[in-house]
Amino acid sequence: MRKTLKLSMVMMLSLSVLLAGCGKKDDNAGSTTGAGSDKKVEIGMVTDVGGVNDKSFNQSAWEGLQALEKDGKIKPSYLQSTKADEYITNLNKYVKGKYALTWGIGMSLGDAIKTVAKQNPDSKLAIIDAVVDEPNVKSVTFAENEGSFLVGVVAGKMTKTNKIGFVGGTKIPVIEKFAAGFKAGVLAVNPQAKVYIEYTGAFDKPDLGKTSAATFYNDGADIVFQAAGGTGTGVFNEATERVKKGEKVWVIGVDKDQSIEYPDVTLTSMVKRVDEAVKRVSQEVVDGTFKGGAEELTLKDNGVGIPDTSSKNVPADVLKLVEDYKAKIVSGEIKVPVTEEK
Repeated sequence: MRKTLKLSMVMMLSLSVLLAGCGKKDDNAGSTTGAGSDKKVEIGMVTDVGGVNDKSFNQSAWEGLQALEKDGKIKPSYLQSTKADEYITNLNKYVKGKYALTWGIGMSLGDAIKTVAKQNPDSKLAIIDAVVDEPNVKSVTFAENEGSFLVGVVAGKMTKTNKIGFVGGTKIPVIEKFAAGFKAGVLAVNPQAKVYIEYTGAFDKPDLGKTSAATFYNDGADIVFQAAGGTGTGVFNEATERVKKGEKVWVIGVDKDQSIEYPDVTLTSMVKRVDEAVKRVSQEVVDGTFKGGAEELTLKDNGVGIPDTSSKNVPADVLKLVEDYKAKIVSGEIKVPVTEEK
């Protein structure tokens, strides 16, 4: 009887310890789940050949990811492509690495994004400046022609020589939109002006940008708008050298407010809010609301425009005129062309 009683007590004690142990394990599991929910989302970004420090849209895209990183929401990483053959390889490094989202920055990555997206239908990808029709890809484009029209208004009103240059990178639709909108804006306010357009064929050759700018300035142009990524730094370098010698020439920047880096020669900039677009789509991945599809950010969306710092070098009456034209574009009264032919 006593042995039975002792045995029963031992069994009850063992059961109590076991139950207590199970309860503790459940508590730990709960806290582990909580810690897991705080884990930063990994997002990768692949640049085009312009590189992450192109002082243009690659850099702007990276700054968008860095902003989310500062908020503690993501862990970003980037790979720089030195040639087009590296696009698929670089994209696959993130996709195969199970990153939550893989960005391709620039129209030239369109085919690579499509290939990788089709081969990896469970992955999430996004691209700037191109439309990739795959269900797992978010495509973000901008109305560059509308923003370029506005800086064209500035150039048309402020030129002293009636000669204005445009330096583009590769002649692709997105760069042609810049050129077409710019030319339309210039001629809207100054029909006597001449707009000379040249494509260098590269986004990573500052020497080509410098040569193109020198040609324009030597021929009498006093304002040059560049939409050439890293090649565009050469335009700024040429203008800076001339200003130091006493010449009065200007550059219109692109994608970012380039007066921050080139304050002495930047008249204004055609800003594309690539950083905000990258932040917003990346946030959708964090929130679990990401969906494939395409969207274009326009003047109405504040996706393009000119920076507030323009008031440093652009007179108030010209800025007022810019606002007037902006209102007409937003309302639909003015349709800005996307190619020179239209």
